[in-house]
Amino acid sequence: MKSTEKQPLLTPVMRWFMFAMVLANIASSMSRMLLPIYLTELGASVGQVGLVFTLTSVVILILLILGGWISDSIGRLRAIAIGSVGGILGYIAILLAPSWQWMVVALSIHQIPYALVGPSFGAFIAENSAEENRGKVYGITDTFYQITGVLGPPLGGFLAGAFGFKLMLLVAAILYSLAAVLRIWMATTMRSPAEGKPEKLTTASLRTSLTTMVSMLIGGGVITWILVTDGVRDIAFRLSNELQPLYLEQVAGISIEEIGILGAIFSIAMMFTPIISGRISDKYGERVPITLGFSMVFVAFMIFLQVNVFVGFAITWVIFGFGVGLLSPAYSSLISKVVPQKMLGTFSGLLQSSIGLISLPAPWLGAQLWERFSPRLPFIITAAFSLITIIPTWFKFKVPEKVEEPPGIDAGDVGT
Repeated sequence: MKSTEKQPLLTPVMRWFMFAMVLANIASSMSRMLLPIYLTELGASVGQVGLVFTLTSVVILILLILGGWISDSIGRLRAIAIGSVGGILGYIAILLAPSWQWMVVALSIHQIPYALVGPSFGAFIAENSAEENRGKVYGITDTFYQITGVLGPPLGGFLAGAFGFKLMLLVAAILYSLAAVLRIWMATTMRSPAEGKPEKLTTASLRTSLTTMVSMLIGGGVITWILVTDGVRDIAFRLSNELQPLYLEQVAGISIEEIGILGAIFSIAMMFTPIISGRISDKYGERVPITLGFSMVFVAFMIFLQVNVFVGFAITWVIFGFGVGLLSPAYSSLISKVVPQKMLGTFSGLLQSSIGLISLPAPWLGAQLWERFSPRLPFIITAAFSLITIIPTWFKFKVPEKVEEPPGIDAGDVGT
């Protein structure tokens, strides 16, 4: 009688993958919440901060499509390694930028890893997990990923508050460089079990991939509704996302160190719900945790708009963490089930680019609403759209019984 040894949900290559991802994103999360404040120290007004993030978003729109296609063609680990080299260059540019105008260039270079790593992340996990357990795997990896938010923001807030932004950014650059070296080592020595042969990067393959994915995006099914709801949600969230640290500092009087602690509180809270989200997704469908997640985000915004002390914001960030923790694994699981694995990178890049194009003016518009009407208005609009999004999510986010592969795509030929 053969012994049936239960296989671990996370394979050895996935464990190395997540370790490198956590190390890189501890560096990123050190500065992410504080960059708007750093821009004001470099002389930018609130309106100019919104303009900076709008302009740099243009770069990511172009890079994401190319990044997803490169990931599908040459493999996830290779694409991530290339993107990490771009990340090192981005940190160098940020450290050398003498003004907020030069930060536009620096942050544009800094988008390179997001373009190559972002589309590869979910696709790599999908290719290294069984569909019946995919929600659980996304839940585990999302929980593990939150270490970045627990350690990064308070470390960044402490270093920036005690020693200045330059030293904080230097420490982040060193940590990211270590992660980049690890990723390059993985790309040259490791291979995913599901990885196929690398394909040549040609304009013909890019055109074929984009044509296939555009037809799926406008086909009227679940994928179309993911595009519509994500587009509306992204517009609303980008109205206020980059303004949140400025609101905390300028309106609520929260210190830089406390802002960093809020980031850690968010990540600790988020660690409690991804595994729950994954289990619910596998058992009842992804629309259930997504609906619950949006409901909690709405409640968090309602509290955010009423409080003005650190304790109140801490409670808000706990609820934000619970809500976002429910959303992320369920969205990833849903996408992995309705998109062919061979096309996941291209789809992720094209989806994010399409949504980014729709929401491109949102940071600038949110800054205008802040300056012309009220600092609270962008957050009120974001809260309202969080609530509205629940309706199409519940009725449209249903996985078909059997997903038809588009012409020319072999489901068994998974390239990474």
